[in-house]
Amino acid sequence: MATIKDIAVRAHVSPATVSRVLNYDQDLAVTDETKKRVFAAAEALNYAKKKRRVEKAPPKIALLTWYNEQEELNDIYYLSIRLGAEEKIQAAGYAVQQFTREQSLPNAKDFAGMIAIGKFSPKQITAIQATGLTTIFVDFNTLNFGFDSVTPNLHYPVKKIIEHFLALDIKDIGMIAGEELTSDHQLKLTDQRLNTFRNIMRDHKLLRPDFVLTGPFSVESGHKLMQKAITELGPQLPHAFFAANDALAIGALHALQEAQISVPERVSIIGFNDTTIARYFSPQVSSVQVDTKLMGQKSVELLLDRLETDRETPINLNVGTKLILRASSR
Repeated sequence: MATIKDIAVRAHVSPATVSRVLNYDQDLAVTDETKKRVFAAAEALNYAKKKRRVEKAPPKIALLTWYNEQEELNDIYYLSIRLGAEEKIQAAGYAVQQFTREQSLPNAKDFAGMIAIGKFSPKQITAIQATGLTTIFVDFNTLNFGFDSVTPNLHYPVKKIIEHFLALDIKDIGMIAGEELTSDHQLKLTDQRLNTFRNIMRDHKLLRPDFVLTGPFSVESGHKLMQKAITELGPQLPHAFFAANDALAIGALHALQEAQISVPERVSIIGFNDTTIARYFSPQVSSVQVDTKLMGQKSVELLLDRLETDRETPINLNVGTKLILRASSR
C-alpha cells in the first residue's frame, strides 16, 4: 500500500493535507480540485498504472459516468472503477474520453464503443441504445436490456457480515443503508444489500426496523444518520452496524467519535467497497473488498470482445467479494 508521503508527492500537497482529505476532515479548507488530486493519486499508486505509448491518434472509447466530479469525491467507489477502466482502455491502445450526465451522449462516428458506469433509468438506456455504440455497463445489471454488464456480488458478503457478528454473540445488528436515484431522477433504486439484510435478520428473528437507517451514499449522510440513532436509541444503540458503503461507515464513525462512544468496544462497524479511504481512516475501517479495478478492466474486455466477435448474447460478469476485518469492528 502506498504511504501518505507517496500520495503527497504525487498530488503536490503536504502529507498532513493528504491525511485530512482521506479522513474526510470537515474542517479542512481545500478546493475540490485538490481533493480530486489526492484521491486520484491514492488510487493510481495502488494500481501501479502504466500507460502505453501511441505514436498516432488512437481510436477512442467513450466513458459515460452517472456521477459528476463532486459526487465522485463523496463516494470514490465509482472513481476507482473509472480509473480501472481507463487503465485498461489505454493499455489496449485506445484513447478515452469521459462524458458526465450533464453532457450530450457521444456520437457513434467518433468512438469505437462506450463504457457506462453507474445506474441508469430505462429512458437513459434507450437514449444510450439510440447512439448505436456498443456499450458495456458497470455496477448495473443490464441483461434484461440486452447489454453486457459487470456487477459485484452483493448477497453473499451481507450474509457473511451477519454471520460474523452472530459468531461474536452480537445479535443487535443495525444497518446504515444507502438510497439512490438514477441521474435523471426518473427511477428510485432499491439496494439489494438492504433487502438481503432484512431477509436474513428476519429469518433469525432479529430484525428491528428502528435499527435500519437510510440516506444518501455520503459521509455527511452517515454522520447524520448515526447522530440520529445515538439520540433516539440511547442505551439501545446496536452493538454492530453494517454500512452499505465506506463513506456511510466513515460518517457514522465520526458521529460515534464525537459522542465519545468507543469503537469497536461498544459499537462495531463494517463498511462496503474497501475503497482507499477505508484503509487510511483512523480507525481503519472493516469493509467488504470489491475489486473495482477488476470491474473496470473486465468491462473493457467485454467491450473488446463485442467489437472483435459477432457475439449477440449478453453476458453479466458477477465479481466476487471478500470481507476484510480491521480496527473498526470486533
